[in-house]
Amino acid sequence: MKSQTKPGRTTTLFLVFILACALMLDACSKEQAQTAPPTPEVGTITVREQEVVLTAELPGRTSPYLIAEVRPQVSGIIQQRLFEEGSEVNKGAVLYQIDPAPFEAAYNSAVASLARAQASLPALRSRADRYHDLLASKAVSQQDFDDVDSAFRQADAEVTYWKAAVQTAGINLGYTKVKAPISGRIGRSNITVGALVTANQPVAMATIQQLDPIYVDIPQSTAELLRMKRRIESGSLERKGASQRKVRLNLEDGTAYPLEGTLQFQDVTVDRMTGSVILRAVFPNPEGVLLPGMFVRGVAQEGVNKKAILIPQHAVSRDPKGNPLALLVGTDGNVVQKQLSIDRSVGNQWLVTSGLVPGDKVIVEGLQKVRPGAAAKAVATDEADTQNPAAETLDKPAAPAK
Repeated sequence: MKSQTKPGRTTTLFLVFILACALMLDACSKEQAQTAPPTPEVGTITVREQEVVLTAELPGRTSPYLIAEVRPQVSGIIQQRLFEEGSEVNKGAVLYQIDPAPFEAAYNSAVASLARAQASLPALRSRADRYHDLLASKAVSQQDFDDVDSAFRQADAEVTYWKAAVQTAGINLGYTKVKAPISGRIGRSNITVGALVTANQPVAMATIQQLDPIYVDIPQSTAELLRMKRRIESGSLERKGASQRKVRLNLEDGTAYPLEGTLQFQDVTVDRMTGSVILRAVFPNPEGVLLPGMFVRGVAQEGVNKKAILIPQHAVSRDPKGNPLALLVGTDGNVVQKQLSIDRSVGNQWLVTSGLVPGDKVIVEGLQKVRPGAAAKAVATDEADTQNPAAETLDKPAAPAK
């Protein structure tokens, strides 16, 4: 009997073992199913076209609105300096006094000579008139009349000469007061009291500069001008009329100059050394903040791009060749990598010219969680509201990208 029941127990134990293994395998498979990673969520923005005012920020330097070098027009010894260095002077203000004594003497001499010439003129005029009447009756000869008439004309010419001499002497006497030719701020004096100056000397006595308003000269490359012209011709960039002439200014320390300037003109000659042309703007400078030769950055409007596509800069990566790339969530829920063409930075965003179309979902958060071809769940972020940049300033054109 014992030998007959033993095989039955063995079979039962084997079946129990098989059942336990099956239960263990089922539990393992359920555990694996429960621990499978879910589809990663990524923050995205939806690409859309918007109107953006494009501006160019370019380096420039200030230069005075008017500048005049003060030089003497007569020679003499400086008796007085009548201005304070670095102060504001008005047009016509006396800056230097040259010793007037020799010029006063020359003036008085010319006045005396004029008076002498004028004193003899009436007698010669009367004599010439009498000889003219006597000539008709043959009482005097033609030669006598010609001699008297010639003497009168010489005396009249001498009066005219001395009048001119008096005027010249008066002008030279006036030049002993060296006056400011323009209003503005005067610099240091190159001449001291007691120094001898000569007429039209090469060394200026002082320099006056008008600083309110003031010019800002901004060089712009011809390559950028040609690119802007092509954008305007293609319709991707539009002008805004009078507002195109407005220019803003950033100072050397990065602060914005509070007053707005106006673009005066664009030079027509290209600098052979730099390959650029000069844009000249004029700025009000009532407080004297801007000084000649100061380095500044001018912000000028280029135009309006009514179909601009902007994406945050941190959403763009680069391949080993430096080409800009962006990751998108496709319509099938998989991640797609797109190569972009970037024109420039606008604030903290890139202006994209190709590679994206309206409606694309660009990944801006969770880029480290996904790779091209992997599944991802797109979640809209608040960053979509920041696509319209508050700042219109164009920092710099981006590196050319294909």
